[in-house]
Amino acid sequence: MKNFGFNCELDRKGLLVVRSAASVFGRGGEYGAGRGGCGRRRECLEGGASEAGVVWCKYSKRVALSTILRHSDGWRALEGERVVVGGWIRMSRDSFTRNPQPPLAYAVETGVTCTEVIVNRFPFLRPLARLLVPGAAGHRKRHSGDRRASIHAVTRLKINDGSCIRNLQVLVDPGLPDAGQLTVGASILVEGVLKLSTPGKGVIELVAEKVLYLGVSDPDKYPFGRQRLSPESSRRYPHFRARTTTVALITRIRNSLSSGTSTFFQKNGFFNVQMPVITSSCPNSLERFQATTLFNDGSNMCRDMLRAGEESAVNLGVVRSAIDDKRRRIEELKRSNSNVEVLNFALQDLERANELARQLETQQKSASGGRVDFSKDFFSQPAYLSTSAALHLESYACALCNVYTFGPVFQAKAPKSTTFLAEMWMVEVELAFSELENAMDCAEDYLKFLCQSVLESCLDEMNFVTKQIDKGCADQLQLAASTPFQRITYTDAVEALKKQEETRFETEIKWGADLSREQESYLVEEMYKCPVILYNHPKELRPFYARLRDDGRTVSSFDVIMPKVGVLVRGCQKEERLDVLNKRMEAMGLTREQYGWYLELRQHGTVRHSGFGVAFDGMAMLVTGVEDASDVIPFPGPPGRRRPRKGEG
Repeated sequence: MKNFGFNCELDRKGLLVVRSAASVFGRGGEYGAGRGGCGRRRECLEGGASEAGVVWCKYSKRVALSTILRHSDGWRALEGERVVVGGWIRMSRDSFTRNPQPPLAYAVETGVTCTEVIVNRFPFLRPLARLLVPGAAGHRKRHSGDRRASIHAVTRLKINDGSCIRNLQVLVDPGLPDAGQLTVGASILVEGVLKLSTPGKGVIELVAEKVLYLGVSDPDKYPFGRQRLSPESSRRYPHFRARTTTVALITRIRNSLSSGTSTFFQKNGFFNVQMPVITSSCPNSLERFQATTLFNDGSNMCRDMLRAGEESAVNLGVVRSAIDDKRRRIEELKRSNSNVEVLNFALQDLERANELARQLETQQKSASGGRVDFSKDFFSQPAYLSTSAALHLESYACALCNVYTFGPVFQAKAPKSTTFLAEMWMVEVELAFSELENAMDCAEDYLKFLCQSVLESCLDEMNFVTKQIDKGCADQLQLAASTPFQRITYTDAVEALKKQEETRFETEIKWGADLSREQESYLVEEMYKCPVILYNHPKELRPFYARLRDDGRTVSSFDVIMPKVGVLVRGCQKEERLDVLNKRMEAMGLTREQYGWYLELRQHGTVRHSGFGVAFDGMAMLVTGVEDASDVIPFPGPPGRRRPRKGEG
């Protein structure tokens, strides 16, 4: 290993010792091979920890950077450890370092005159001494030997493997094979020895001895190589953006939230149940994504209808384009005071084009409005991507009592704000033998638990969020974890907002309408300055299965409103009375055939039960301070509708 600046030999015990004779990295010393020689290294490679506490990954024969950079006993305990680390290069630069200079060795000289001593002591007298005393211009030799320091090149890498927010500096000798390909974006697996950097700084770094693997990257094509991209630009590269500091820490925080969710419900006696993604029952009756095979390329079903619709759409587009041209032509004729007959002819031509467009629109609507025979579909009936697992979860709550599920839901709504995604992740909970108050208690305890667990388990990530994204984020989480949520009825909230005469809201405040995002924020951030639970909403604002209260106007429902993200939890006590449920469904135009299985739950051993759903992506936004939901989910969906910009919703 001479090319790497190391000399190897065996010590008295027969252990391999790496000695840095000239230390191309600016520091001499002696490093034991893994504090136990090759035998200890083999044990570590099989999984486990070394004597210094470095934990080796069981399935990849490397050390995760988090075990090095977050070592509980401090970095000094790791000095001299031989490790294998891997990751992706975030920074690469060449620099030069000096080897330690030898100490001064003064030569003992004799026969030195007083004049020479004075001249050596006061150099500015040398010109005068040359004139007055010949031979007195000489001076004593300062030291023996050459004190010039040798300079060596070294490549400094910053690598990260995603296990923590910090990067590890790796020092690589440019003489290593493929050292010229250590560019930003490349992957590397390297073996070396840990050492402390410049004394006083106390930073751990790795002196590389061998590059075990290198996945090259073209720095001119790698999107995150030369400059830091904005969140909007990074969304164009969802397959790469997890390598950025921000998206990686959001992913780790999201992992902590997911783990905390499981911990909370398992400790409180809940069972995790997997619910279907494709269903024929969508309780919220929102815009839904339909799941069908009828329109596959190989299917003959509806081909004629589709062809007619496509042809009319093409023709309609051509006519509308011609109408625009004719209108511009008419405007030009009016400005130029053209002949009246020419202008009248152009107006008549425009009217004929408008009539043709109306006919094509009618034809297109007729083609697209044709009835589809779903008996020939894969499911033999209309099927949709689930908008909520609430109904199916009730069936298991009536057997296992307390259950929860965690999965995606889909809504085909045009995005009105940056908090909305077509595919979102929800935590949905159902509690048997419980009423509204029990569900509100459970939701509050769950949110408090998540806030506290993230503050404890993601300390480095939260420090970064506070410094780089939202300086008040950690304080808000601490407030939510330690302060009781304010509970207020919908009616009282409306009255309280109406009394705020000094504040003007863009949306009118009236009973029976949903509170706007602005009004919700005012309740949380201005009036109560803490999370708010809003309950007992008008029945028109909630699903048919929410339990009707005695006043006949409101239902037993609740929302949990959090700072900056708005409504994070929606829940209600479910209607267990079959007659009331039938009337609610009839009033909302829902058929018994579609929800027959759901009604049967009320006929055979029904109980009072409550439930709620938590917007998991919204929780991630709350914890990270990010304002766009597409930045807290790994793949926010294919490009389609334009997403609103910040401040539009």
